[in-house]
Amino acid sequence: MTEIVFLVEEAPEGGFTARALGESVFAEADSLPELHDAVRDAVRCHFESNQAPKFIRLHFVRDEVIVA
Repeated sequence: MTEIVFLVEEAPEGGFTARALGESVFAEADSLPELHDAVRDAVRCHFESNQAPKFIRLHFVRDEVIVA
């Protein structure tokens, strides 16, 4: 595996959550720099060193509601 993709959303109570697509890896943090560290740590814990992806992609998802 060369890359793992995380969907990142703003948490309702503040901060961010990130969940991997196709893997059971989840991270959360109060700020983006903290989220970067938390995602790296979660990936290190989930994969053996020889099977870990080389790249971590964060895909930010944002819901926005507007009045028509």
